[in-house]
Amino acid sequence: MLESFIAGLSGLWAGTIYLFTDGGPNAIMLLIGGTLLYLGVKKNVEPLLLVPIGFGCVLVNIPMSDLMEPGGLLRILYDMGISNELFPLLIFVGIGAMIDFGALLENPKILLFGAAGQFGIFLTLLLALALGFPALEAVSIAVIGACDGPTAIYVASQYAPQLLAPISVAAYSYMALVPIIQPPIMKALTTQKERVVRMAPIKRSVSTQTKLLFPIVVTLITGLIAPKGLPLMGTIMLGNFIRECGVVARLHKSAENELANVVTLFLGLAIGGTMEGHAFLKPETLMIFAMGFVAICLDTVAGVSFGKLVCLITGGKVNPLIGAAGISAYPMAARVVQAQGQRYDKKNHLLMHAAGANTGGQIGSVMAAAVMLSVLKGMGLI
Repeated sequence: MLESFIAGLSGLWAGTIYLFTDGGPNAIMLLIGGTLLYLGVKKNVEPLLLVPIGFGCVLVNIPMSDLMEPGGLLRILYDMGISNELFPLLIFVGIGAMIDFGALLENPKILLFGAAGQFGIFLTLLLALALGFPALEAVSIAVIGACDGPTAIYVASQYAPQLLAPISVAAYSYMALVPIIQPPIMKALTTQKERVVRMAPIKRSVSTQTKLLFPIVVTLITGLIAPKGLPLMGTIMLGNFIRECGVVARLHKSAENELANVVTLFLGLAIGGTMEGHAFLKPETLMIFAMGFVAICLDTVAGVSFGKLVCLITGGKVNPLIGAAGISAYPMAARVVQAQGQRYDKKNHLLMHAAGANTGGQIGSVMAAAVMLSVLKGMGLI
């Protein structure tokens, strides 16, 4: 007993000395991990994501924990679901099972807002290339602009695994910060008259057959246009088909609840495990976070600007604010649009229109990633 106690004290002393000498980066990351836990628990900022990521970050930065060494818990999770892209694809099955594409199918033209909301991805790609990042790393960084964590993880884990930690954390951090980042941009780009435009209610007339055919048609079209991105689109549409077919209620429930929750837990811990201080705290990490912020801002600018154009063309029948929902942060971006619309007109209801643009953004982000991957394949880079 005494020997075990002395050994424990010796380990505590050695670990403490390490943190104050060579373990400076680990000490900083322990604080960052604690901050993520604080934001998730006390501020309720994306707790399903930040709590496991923050805890994984704490675990991997404890001196001599060896959790990311071969055979360690976090390494097992990483190899099991990140290095082979399994976790993000399973997350997409769950997301597809949650999404109702009805609002989009009622007004298919609103899909254009989802396309406009991906503008930041391609401009950030050019910025990353201009800063000297190799093509594969530049593409992985640019996908942060999709505001879609699973897509960013999928691309980075395949083509820039050395950047997986900062890309993943940046993607999920900016998803969580959408309610803070978007409103000032929305206000700056629109006039008071535009912000109070009321849109006609969406009629619920889409047939069950249309909803059933939609995921199949989208999968086929995506597979023909950009086959390299088929795992992304195929899994999200599989989840949606399970939702809409109506004959596998147990699978639908499991996909949007148990599957999504368990995989999110493992995914978060594995991502946190990549945040070891010496590997994470590098100048390129700050550059990645900066470019990710630029990408999200440009997405919002492009979406709202496109909304202003549509408002002008339709003679003031479209509220430009819904353009901000064209990103992939589902359903957070749609809720932000609804909140901002009612801020300027308490009787204005933009949620269904914004939800259509938001689901279009989900498809648009996956399609944008698929196109870029197919282009890279065509260039012989992958």
